[in-house]
Amino acid sequence: MSRWLAVLPLVVLLALGALFGFYALKRNPQVQPQAMVGKPVPNLSLPDLQQGRPVPLREMAAEGPVLVNFFASWCAPCEIEHPVLMALKARQVRIVGIAYKDAPQNTQGFLDRLGDPFAEALVDRDGRAGVEFGVTGVPETFLVGQDGVVQAKHTGPLTPKDAERLVAGLALTPR
Repeated sequence: MSRWLAVLPLVVLLALGALFGFYALKRNPQVQPQAMVGKPVPNLSLPDLQQGRPVPLREMAAEGPVLVNFFASWCAPCEIEHPVLMALKARQVRIVGIAYKDAPQNTQGFLDRLGDPFAEALVDRDGRAGVEFGVTGVPETFLVGQDGVVQAKHTGPLTPKDAERLVAGLALTPR
């Protein structure tokens, strides 16, 4: 009996190894950066930066297509793309900003310092919306059609060329 007890940990370890091995063989380890494209916006509500009132994400495109930009005050590439967002705002492009894993006071300071390009700024303090959207890092920008479906995604800081591509998508999205 004591001999079986000595071998039991090895048997359990081998069984767990086989289980994890079979799981890994059937799983796709690749990140799918466009996974949300063609899917509806997650059914979540986030507090707005100013009053903290909950804003349902699915309703943000009700007035027409919108760009949704995940950003953070601690994100250096977000500062790099900020002038592009300000130029889009000057062209009357509607952008909803989601502050990803950021303290509201830091987000407000960031926007006070660089300017606020957002029609609405929302707070994703715990990163849940980022997970639901499939955000792999900030900044990331999504084109959401009036029907609430994600039409396109851009990962990394927007350049003027990237912004033009997304704005062209806004024009193609039916209102």
